[in-house]
This record gives sequence, structure tokens and C-alpha cells, in this order.
Amino acid sequence: MDVDAGSVAVLAGIAAFGGLLAVLAGTYGLQQARRVRRTGVRVEALVKRPPGGVSDEPVPPRPLLQFVTEDDRVREVVCPVAPTRRRPLNAGDHVLVLYDPADPRTVVVHDLEHAGLDRALIAGGAVVMLLSLTLLAAALTNR
Repeated sequence: MDVDAGSVAVLAGIAAFGGLLAVLAGTYGLQQARRVRRTGVRVEALVKRPPGGVSDEPVPPRPLLQFVTEDDRVREVVCPVAPTRRRPLNAGDHVLVLYDPADPRTVVVHDLEHAGLDRALIAGGAVVMLLSLTLLAAALTNR
């Protein structure tokens, strides 16, 4: 089967772009979490059941975290990480969070950071980019 080098080049370029987006998203996530851990304000947050959350759903929605900022504003944000078996985050529990004083909607839950997902995005995106660029180089040399 004869494959057009131009078609392969276009598909490889699209895949490389997708890989680049994954690398950028993972890098941004790690950078934001690191920044909030470094400069964020520590407060205790109350875990609340999400509105409309039914307990027998196959994948329960993420709970809400309610906390008071330094300027005495009450904030409610969706928990940035999913509950785990080790830390189920039941309604009424209290957790330590760090929030960005410039944007209190940006929070990091202490001891529940899942940097693995961001690292997986970076690694997966890099692999896709590498394979795409290799495919692109092979297609261009076979012209």
C-alpha cells in the first residue's frame, strides 16, 4: 500500500501539536501547584457534599471545599483532586488547603496533590511528539 508522504506529514504534524499541548498543560499544572504551595495561604477547609450529588453514582462528583480567606470572605471551591480510598473526603471533614491570595479559587489540598497526572501528561505528550517527529522525518526522507 502506497501512502502519500504529504498525508503522513499532516497527520504527524497534528499529532505533534497534540503532544505539545499535553506537555504544556502538564507543565502549567505543576507550575501552578508549586506556586500555590510556595506563596499560598494555609487555612482549614470544610468538606461539603456537592449540590445534587447522589451517593450511588458510579463516579461521585468532587466535593466542595469551604474556607474563609484572610479578608474574612467565605469561599466555596470544587476540590481540585478526587477523593481516594486513603482520603475519602467525606462531608463534614476538615482538610488543610493552601489558596492563592490573588485568586482564592486556586487551591491545593495539603497531602492530596496528584502531581502524577501532570507528569503523565508531560511524559505522554513528549512521547507523542517524539514519535510524530520521527514519523514526519521518515515521511519527508521517502519523498
